Amino acid sequence: MRKVNTPPKEWELKRISSLGKFYKGSGITKMELVEQGHNAIRYGELYTKYHHKITNVRSFIPETVATNATKVLQGDILFAGSGETIDEIGKSATYQLEEDAYAGGDIIILRPKKDNSLFLSYFLNVGQARKKLRERGQGQSVVHIYKKDIQSLEFYLPPLPEQERIVAVLETWDEMVEKLKQKIEIKKQIKKGLAHELLTGRKRISSFSDKWPKNEIGNLLNYEQPTKYLVADTNYLSKGTPVLTAGKTFILGYTNDTTGVCDQGNVIIFDDFTTATKFVTFPFKVKSSAMKLLTPKNSDVNLRFIYERIQMINSDLGGHKRRYLSEFQYNSISLPSIEEQNAITDVLENADNEISSLKRKLALYLGQKKYLLNNLVTGAIRTPEDLLEKVK
Repeated sequence: MRKVNTPPKEWELKRISSLGKFYKGSGITKMELVEQGHNAIRYGELYTKYHHKITNVRSFIPETVATNATKVLQGDILFAGSGETIDEIGKSATYQLEEDAYAGGDIIILRPKKDNSLFLSYFLNVGQARKKLRERGQGQSVVHIYKKDIQSLEFYLPPLPEQERIVAVLETWDEMVEKLKQKIEIKKQIKKGLAHELLTGRKRISSFSDKWPKNEIGNLLNYEQPTKYLVADTNYLSKGTPVLTAGKTFILGYTNDTTGVCDQGNVIIFDDFTTATKFVTFPFKVKSSAMKLLTPKNSDVNLRFIYERIQMINSDLGGHKRRYLSEFQYNSISLPSIEEQNAITDVLENADNEISSLKRKLALYLGQKKYLLNNLVTGAIRTPEDLLEKVK
């Protein structure tokens, strides 16, 4: 890999305004969206839904709205003209569908004359291009970037054949990533179906046939208030003891506070208001007192089995109250012998391990893609001129 202080000699300095024609999106409010109709893109979707390219759409408008909206053609590049933060401003994606679409207000459209639109979209979302777009953002509560700001930018760009080779490499990684994501989702659905069958006794593991007696969750689990495990300082670090929440974020950050660490083996953390749960196997601290820490009452309870089983309990989330003591502990579940609990847990953990292995592979692919993207579009890595012939 070559070190890049100056761009490759074949690359040409170009002003963005010279790459094609610019258009401005118009209209398309949230109230005007319909279930079916013409393809539509709204500016917020460019930094929340689409990344580099648009290969399916999330919004649709009727003919009456399309008549007064700005048409988008295949190969157009759409920039978010507004955003709530400076990081969202100027994010872009190229429209890749053959069917025309329509752009809402606060979208700036570039229709390239001859450059590869996928290359431009990759290029404009990383490195110096992304930095310069962020620098052009203006505003406080809502940040804006204008057509003239984008048009004034200048960058060194490779000739069209090299653009196409770069896109071919990046698309290969994108295809691998998408196939792996699909495989992970399939494995998740398989595990979900398997869990439902095994945890309800509809499917039994061979050699087990005893009936499952019913038990209330409160009779199976001890609960503990998290008070002594609360973190004092929420200015989190990048390493140390994890600070947890039962919500989607799970690990909020890390602390170097070594006092009041929960280190009692496997624990279920239970959010008292949302009933969200997480199964924890490592030492931790917590931020919120609005949770319970759940552990087995005796050696006849496999905590992982209980955790998997309570994922199937639907809770009524009306009102604002502490749910474990008032409601959740009174749910009854059928519980097999500890030997069958262990056998079922082993099957589900094997399924989870397979999914985790695929996720690690996905992270590797994404890291490789990021590395290639950052280095190909700057000329740090060059593609052989016969690349496209080799991949045919």
